[in-house]
Amino acid sequence: MMESLENINPKLYKKIEDRLITAAEEDEDIVDAFDAREIFDLIRNINDPEHPLTLEELNVVEQNLIEVNDAENIVNVKFTPTIPHCSMATLIGLSIRVQLLRALPPRFKVNVEITPGTHVSETALNKQLADKERVAAALENSHLVEVINQCICGPKC
Repeated sequence: MMESLENINPKLYKKIEDRLITAAEEDEDIVDAFDAREIFDLIRNINDPEHPLTLEELNVVEQNLIEVNDAENIVNVKFTPTIPHCSMATLIGLSIRVQLLRALPPRFKVNVEITPGTHVSETALNKQLADKERVAAALENSHLVEVINQCICGPKC
């Protein structure tokens, strides 16, 4: 946790209701395609690095900013930092990427970007998040992985 918060009083949003699980969804013999809601459910409870709040509660991730093309194995996630100069944006993007890489089958190409027009360094941060070598190098840093794991699994870790 940082000593001084960038966004001392973030705006909170109502969480959407949990998805009702149908019998067909529980049937292991039925193949169902990945959709935006499923991806959203995987990332909605990631914790913000600065606050004891989820990315969903802060409206950093939204279902309507997720695109899934199951046939082409592509997942695109846009996220919206709470403030335009958020220094945690890269860490948030890495947390989203790591969670999806851990949870999705390896056939998927995962793209994580900042929602256009929501961060002063959007282009540079998107370039960092898209660079596989930089992401891999970041994930070799044990302290950074520990922080990402804390964001992904929360206080129970």
